[in-house]
Amino acid sequence: MAALIGRLNLVVPPPPSLSPLPSLVSPNSSKWRRFLSASAPRTSLSPPQCSSVSELGEGLGRATAVALLASSVFFADPALAFKGGGPYGAEVTRGQDLTGKDFSGKTLIKQDFKTSILRQANFKGAKLLGASFFDADLTGADLSDADLRGADFSLANVTKANLSNANLEGALATGNTSFRGSNINGADFTDVPLREDQREYLCKVADGVNPVTGNFTRDTLLCD
Repeated sequence: MAALIGRLNLVVPPPPSLSPLPSLVSPNSSKWRRFLSASAPRTSLSPPQCSSVSELGEGLGRATAVALLASSVFFADPALAFKGGGPYGAEVTRGQDLTGKDFSGKTLIKQDFKTSILRQANFKGAKLLGASFFDADLTGADLSDADLRGADFSLANVTKANLSNANLEGALATGNTSFRGSNINGADFTDVPLREDQREYLCKVADGVNPVTGNFTRDTLLCD
């Protein structure tokens, strides 16, 4: 207990100062007994202090356990940091080379494909609401008939992709996102924030009506 008190920097109150020796020194006198009682050192911890030490020990134990658990989660399997969401989340889809991968017809809501290589990947008819293709390479990918509402194409390379009849309502396309050479017949770009140069380019090749929304592609691009 003394060692524990030392480690925890607990301050033990000093004993009270000794009062002068009573003039009556008879060991049986009441003054002598009161003097001995007042002069006795008080070195034991009171019950509340003992309780505080116990609670502090338990708290330190719990904090150590939590720290060990957190370290095991983050360092046991580095791939955990790259797992996507949605039903396909059991496999890693972020920061991976998924060239030619077949995702056609799959439900991939809010799936994470950030920085992945998705060249010639097949997303035909896939449900990709809120999916992230941030800084991904979708060159030559098939996104025809896909539900891409709210998807994030920021900084993505979507050149030579097939976006025919795709629904991109509310998708993000900020930064250097490029749709050069892509097929956008029947695609719906409603509320997609495009750079002016990209919008002008797409208006030159835009045609068709989206089969789901009934919107003309040119109208969704705000073409003149």
